[in-house]
Amino acid sequence: MIVVLRLGHRLKRDERLSTHVGLASRALGADKIIYSGDKDEKLLGSVNDVSQRFGGSFKAVYESSWKKIMNVYKKKKYCIVHLTMYGMPLKTRLSRIKKSKNILVIVGSEKVPGEVYHLSDFNISITNQPHSEVAALSILLNSLSREKKFSKAKIKIVPQEGGKKVVEKDRK
Repeated sequence: MIVVLRLGHRLKRDERLSTHVGLASRALGADKIIYSGDKDEKLLGSVNDVSQRFGGSFKAVYESSWKKIMNVYKKKKYCIVHLTMYGMPLKTRLSRIKKSKNILVIVGSEKVPGEVYHLSDFNISITNQPHSEVAALSILLNSLSREKKFSKAKIKIVPQEGGKKVVEKDRK
């Protein structure tokens, strides 16, 4: 199981980027995203709506305390991976992370508290240069390559060399 924790969502400022963190999490194999920071029902609704329409069991939820979430998942023996440009290169730790059945991925927004670095099992960088948290999350999840089946989809995209083909289940 892969769970993503989005630290410090800020209303208005992070709306679009936090949505993209949720969509990338879902599309690339995570099972759940937990948003902390400002509670944003519109954000939760938007990400959960995509899951309902495009299938799968992915859920977006809110929890005010990131520390509580980290401690709960630590007790459950999840491998905690914090994505940060200050961490060790992914290549040097990927094989160790892949051995974990359950992973909690921490993705920051505003300045990440120092305690996050200490509570994490791995502080991982995709690059040691400033970059997007969506890009870092996408590269990590793709590297873990846990493809998901999206059952009960109301909308399905059919891969095409050219053009677009969308199949919608009958809406009754």
